[in-house]
Amino acid sequence: MTSPATVVDDELWSAIGDPVRRRMLDLLLTEGVGTATTLSLQLPVTRQAVAKHLTVLDRVGLVRATPAGREKRYHVDDVQLARAVAQLSSVGATWDARLRRIKQIAEAIHRTQQQTEEE
Repeated sequence: MTSPATVVDDELWSAIGDPVRRRMLDLLLTEGVGTATTLSLQLPVTRQAVAKHLTVLDRVGLVRATPAGREKRYHVDDVQLARAVAQLSSVGATWDARLRRIKQIAEAIHRTQQQTEEE
């Protein structure tokens, strides 16, 4: 049975799937906090685009905003990030098991073909 932390959240992964948003998360993790303005200075997109990306990340809970004058200061939500990491680990383990099974099947087919050729 899967735990709630390992159920794949498509909206979360859609948000993380964008390379600009992943870079924004990296910057926020490194710097601890950022605004649309400060992040846009480090990214190849406009401040308005950064604000839209931050809205997506906020909607899925990966970042949290605190009002700071005319802007909002964003930081990564550690709990939601840990949930995303748990999901990724679960998906990775599932695919590792599938690939091991495919390898076993391919090896069995290969052995059968070799035996047939030897007869």
